[in-house]
Amino acid sequence: MQSPMEQFSIRPLLENGVHHFHKHDFIFTNQSLWMCIVVGVSALFLTLAAARPRLVPSRMQSVAELTYEFVANMIRQAAGEDGMIFFPFVFTIFVFVLFSNFFGLIPGSFTVTSQIAVTFALACLVIVTVIITGFVKHGLGFLKLFVPHAPIYLLFLLVPIELISFFTRPISLSVRLFANMLAGHTMLKVFASFVIALGAAGGIFTAISIAPMLLIVAITALELLVAFLQAYVFAILTCIYLNEALHLHDSH
Repeated sequence: MQSPMEQFSIRPLLENGVHHFHKHDFIFTNQSLWMCIVVGVSALFLTLAAARPRLVPSRMQSVAELTYEFVANMIRQAAGEDGMIFFPFVFTIFVFVLFSNFFGLIPGSFTVTSQIAVTFALACLVIVTVIITGFVKHGLGFLKLFVPHAPIYLLFLLVPIELISFFTRPISLSVRLFANMLAGHTMLKVFASFVIALGAAGGIFTAISIAPMLLIVAITALELLVAFLQAYVFAILTCIYLNEALHLHDSH
């Protein structure tokens, strides 16, 4: 790679893989491949973990059960028992983002969540689910979410602010995940290029290259933590938004 940003380039995998449909091109890219890998591996892992449950769980079963309980407790704390109806939705998002972040740390792989199109699509799915839930549960009363408890003369200012805040959530939710993945992987690539350049220089520079190598190890460990934290933040914010749709101002 000539540039740290080249690792985020989307490329078609097959030269003749372009399909035309209603004047639109559909291409199977490296991003598509890794999304399929993430979905396939996560589904296979959870299926195998639950295939033969034991009273004394195996390591795989323990990880699956811990993940299940972690997401279930997150939903109960953020949205209450009513929010458990969305457990499959939140669990799927959490696992997909988590596996995508972890797989992106494998050398030669592609970080799905480093693409704003992917994170924005996930964020829009969350917001659309929130809006549908709010109208199904409260009808037009869902619009009260945008009317805070305040004097009437302040509502002319606060209601537009609440509307803007709500409809910019997909942007903030998607950019947070996208930017963290992009920045972390770019930093790793930059320090890796330092190691290669110093090692190729020879002499004392080869010994100096140990420093950025150790830094890469430390940053990789930090990126593992960030990968988990970003999946958690995305999931917990999803729970908070769903809680607002379920309980309106009762959750404030």
